[in-house]
Amino acid sequence: MGVIRDRMIEELELRGLSPATKKSYLINCRGFVAHFMKSPEQLRAEDVKAFLLHLIRERKVGPSCVRGYIAAICFLYRKVLRNPEVVEDLPYPRVPKKLPDVLSREEVQQVLGAVRSLMHRIILTVAYDTGLRISEALRLQVEDIDSKRMVIHIRGAKQAKDRLVLLSPELLAVLRCYWAKSGQHGPYLFPSRSGRPVHIDVIRRVLKATLRELNLNKRVTLHSFRHGFATHLLEDGTDIRVIQALLGHSSLETTAHYTRVSTRNFRKVTSPLDRLAQSKDTTAK
Repeated sequence: MGVIRDRMIEELELRGLSPATKKSYLINCRGFVAHFMKSPEQLRAEDVKAFLLHLIRERKVGPSCVRGYIAAICFLYRKVLRNPEVVEDLPYPRVPKKLPDVLSREEVQQVLGAVRSLMHRIILTVAYDTGLRISEALRLQVEDIDSKRMVIHIRGAKQAKDRLVLLSPELLAVLRCYWAKSGQHGPYLFPSRSGRPVHIDVIRRVLKATLRELNLNKRVTLHSFRHGFATHLLEDGTDIRVIQALLGHSSLETTAHYTRVSTRNFRKVTSPLDRLAQSKDTTAK
């Protein structure tokens, strides 16, 4: 894309978008342009739609990924090329709302106990006990742990928002024990050999190997520990707005998704079959 790519990088930087978003937009736009082998200035609305159909029909790209391409292409034409007419009528594919598999407290304990590496186990423990995204947990620095106020300072999180999360006495004790054993002296709580934070792919491989060893019949990802944090708090009766603040959600609607997987209200319901059984017992007496 040459000059256009440089202009796009400038526009992305001016808006302060995250490194992950910048990388995604550039990769998706490069794929779009490479498909036609033409300058994007020569392409029109019908070309964009043809490319999206190619993604769906031939490459079998899922709706979430297609929406990512649309966001990148819209940015290219609206903010860089200043030609919004090309993308003004793009339909966004509907993404199925699937319920995540939530680990029970016992399963969380089982998974954490099976992780052999101390550092890797503590990283996953932090994610579960605080609700942090794994990327946020990996970037933690020693100075972010405030034992006087019993909070953890999350800096530069999603949408460049700082926030505070709860530091439980149990987690503080675990972190102090880990730090004493690790012998680390750098700024990062979970450093790699280079001194930079451990890469997320390392933790992803560790979790995959652990799950294979346990033969756990659930769809478990690194995000599952954040799901477990929110769901278990909700089931314990924690106010949903408190959970929203801890997770760093801008919208309460996002946090409310956890009410769909929480079983707290189910426990108050007696099923019709149980009612029949109770009626039989009463009659028999």
